[in-house]
Amino acid sequence: MCKSVYIATIEPNSGKSIIVLGLMRMLLGKVARVGYFRPIIDDPKEGEVDNHINTVISHFELDINFKNAYAFTRNEVLQKYNQGKSGEVIDGIIRKYKNLTERFDFILVEGTDFSDEGSIIEFDINVVIAKNLGIPAIIVANGVDKTNEEIVSNLKLAHDTFHGKDVEVLGVFANKVLNGKEEQLKVDLSKEFGDQIDKIVIPQVASLISPTIKEIVKELDGKVLFGKEHLNNQAVNFGVGAMQLRNYLTHLKENSLVITPGDRADVILGVLQADISANYPKISGIILTGGIVPEEPILKLIEGVSLSFPIVSVPSGTFSIANQIGAIKPKIYADNLQKINTSISTFEKYVDEEHLSNSLITFTSEGLTPSMFQYDLFKRALLHKKHIVLPEGSDERILRATARLVASEVVDVTLIGDEQKIKSKASSLDIAIDFDKVTIVFPTESPYFEEYAQTLYELRKHKNVNMDMARDMMADVSYFGTMMIYKGHADGMVSGAVHTTQHTIRPALQFIKTKPGANIVSSIFFMCLDDRVSVFGDCAINPNPNAEELAEIAITSADSTAAFGIEPKIAMLSYSSGTSGKGADVEIVRSATEIVKKQRPDLKIEGPIQYDAAVDMEVGKSKLPDSEVAGQASVLIFPDLNTGNNTYKAIQRETGALAIGPMLQGLNKPVNDLSRGCTADDVYNTVIITAIQAQGL
Repeated sequence: MCKSVYIATIEPNSGKSIIVLGLMRMLLGKVARVGYFRPIIDDPKEGEVDNHINTVISHFELDINFKNAYAFTRNEVLQKYNQGKSGEVIDGIIRKYKNLTERFDFILVEGTDFSDEGSIIEFDINVVIAKNLGIPAIIVANGVDKTNEEIVSNLKLAHDTFHGKDVEVLGVFANKVLNGKEEQLKVDLSKEFGDQIDKIVIPQVASLISPTIKEIVKELDGKVLFGKEHLNNQAVNFGVGAMQLRNYLTHLKENSLVITPGDRADVILGVLQADISANYPKISGIILTGGIVPEEPILKLIEGVSLSFPIVSVPSGTFSIANQIGAIKPKIYADNLQKINTSISTFEKYVDEEHLSNSLITFTSEGLTPSMFQYDLFKRALLHKKHIVLPEGSDERILRATARLVASEVVDVTLIGDEQKIKSKASSLDIAIDFDKVTIVFPTESPYFEEYAQTLYELRKHKNVNMDMARDMMADVSYFGTMMIYKGHADGMVSGAVHTTQHTIRPALQFIKTKPGANIVSSIFFMCLDDRVSVFGDCAINPNPNAEELAEIAITSADSTAAFGIEPKIAMLSYSSGTSGKGADVEIVRSATEIVKKQRPDLKIEGPIQYDAAVDMEVGKSKLPDSEVAGQASVLIFPDLNTGNNTYKAIQRETGALAIGPMLQGLNKPVNDLSRGCTADDVYNTVIITAIQAQGL
């Protein structure tokens, strides 16, 4: 049976997008198939689509056609109500909604925006829709310019209205609450609602209530003169630069948008200098009014400056532009990953997700889906934040993953490379990274360089390594990154987007070394299929393991699998199942299976077994009817690297499965290798599992 929740607001600009994005992220980690539905949308402009639907569907990659994600536009609803055909509205909404329930286990339903502030029937329509769909509601209130008493009163009135129409309210959100009022508001909400529902208070987040320069440019029909790569800067504050410079500088605030006539060269140059001065706050942008472009000498001067903000020319006058900017209501767009990630992290920070999800979800989903697995990885990485070093700092995929990691605040990141080149590359690719939260180090310029080289010399002098050789080796990014881990200056390393596997793991084998009791380093991939997550090993490191090595790979992979929340059921793969096959290759698998049974009788294992018998219940039971692994294997151990590597790549390419890894096993500290064909998502996921490994797996 499909479950749902209705997200309703009681006023304009409530910021319910934060709630929708946060709930969607949470639900995708808890439920196998999550859908999204908007009963009524605003009338889109020519050639445009509803921004809410576009953002949610594209960001979370939901398998929903745009036209199936809504029922009516606002104008269509008003026409039908005016014609006395309100019943047709409800019938149409129910029909569209029911179509989605056939495909999904949970539907997140988002109510109307109250964008037409004069609509007196909008709230009632939301109540009627929720009642007719037979689903519970979550109510969102806007805390801007309201006392705690007003917020509580508004939420109480909305709660009672829904409840009076037999719509159960599972939670109330007070959003955009003035900082400093949150704790008392929590007390006030608890007094009013008791323990019957979830009560969440989210304070104002400056970056979410401020428009980006890109939004301002679009609204004002502006022309970007300089700094196009910084259009995602957010105008947290704005002011008019009309007074003399010495007076105006005292009015600058953090992330200020400066509005000034285009012929005020003194203000323009003064603001440029203020932005690079440690004594003044950061500037988010300059708007030049009146359609006036600075004279050639001024333009030439600006061209020679490394800007951290855009300069935009607009045709209208200064005070008209200031009024227009003040009226802009910021939105969250599909291409603004920074705001999306900030919204999700804000939701996760202030919401007890476990408690809320228990209220929403009253059924158990079978299996572990990729979204559920990835969500679990993310939450586990957040438990104990770790520091991960990425030696290939100027690679585009590394930079895109870094932007996402920093925005999610899931790990601390160090990039190795030339700082100027890294920042220039990020700017040229329009990758929004908060470099204040990233450490960048160039090996030979590091204050630890000589210490690291001396340590390497002491560790490797028995291999005829002298100090000059140690310095040369330490200038290599892989050696430097690995030494950071060895010295405790980082918790893990991810590399291989540019370098070979050998280049990545050689330093780790030389001085990180293997764990006590581990004889080899091996690898696993988490293969995220449509309905389950399987673990493949070894697909990256050992070419032709013997029976003892294969047994160790199986045991280590099973332990890793269990540590990541998957019950290990091991299939030792071969070209035959049971006792039917003969030959040296199958005998190695058979011997390895026996070694595992002897060393770890607690593990469920079957081998030799063919792949189809391992994963298909019908085939498995026909070939090995008494096996507790056949047909339901979660850990698949390949007999050699050739078979494993080709199999995982074939499955990945032909089915679209997400392959997370490889994750290296057996090292004292986590170092993980990427494929040179990896994507930014692969980098992100590998960093997450590395951080979890660093927690002590």
